[in-house]
Amino acid sequence: MDDTLKLAELPIPLSWSTPPAAWYRIDTGLRIEAGPVTDLFADPSGNTPTLNAPRLQGPVGAGDFQLSARVTVGFGGTYDAGALLVWADRNHWAKLCFELSPQGLPMIVSVVTRGRSDDANGFTVDGGSAWLRVSRLGPAYAFHASIDGLLWHFVRYFDLEGRPAELGFVAQSPTRQGCAVTFEHLSFWPERLADLRDGT
Repeated sequence: MDDTLKLAELPIPLSWSTPPAAWYRIDTGLRIEAGPVTDLFADPSGNTPTLNAPRLQGPVGAGDFQLSARVTVGFGGTYDAGALLVWADRNHWAKLCFELSPQGLPMIVSVVTRGRSDDANGFTVDGGSAWLRVSRLGPAYAFHASIDGLLWHFVRYFDLEGRPAELGFVAQSPTRQGCAVTFEHLSFWPERLADLRDGT
């Protein structure tokens, strides 16, 4: 049986690397529900990595691209999040999150993992939705986030040591009993991002 999930907006065959508590197609995209105590994080202190957050991902092929989505999270606990994912292997991956901070503020957060995770906070967001974008530029990747889907704020520029990677979507709930994440208005362009820092 073919368990590949195809979304009309994306030229990427997707499948569940880690299954969710539940998922649904909606008119504007996709809804993923994370189960309790789920996360993607390899603690720099040396604790055992937690890689049990539901991941829907697939191969994107060669060439530059931009993938964006409006992400809405049903925040209930600290670090609840929805994220766009770049995944090479369990030791090399990165995620751009819309996440609830320990102070109870929705925030843009990025994590780049090369063996251990490098975790960096971005900016806070007023509300339960934000736009996230991942771009590939040759061997490198860029993360951007936006309040309105028009003006994009630079978040992170990195590489995964040249490893082939898949694109995907993540929902997580590290400290609570789960949360629901909606990914809407998905857009994919097989084009290089012209400028990292000019807001486009």
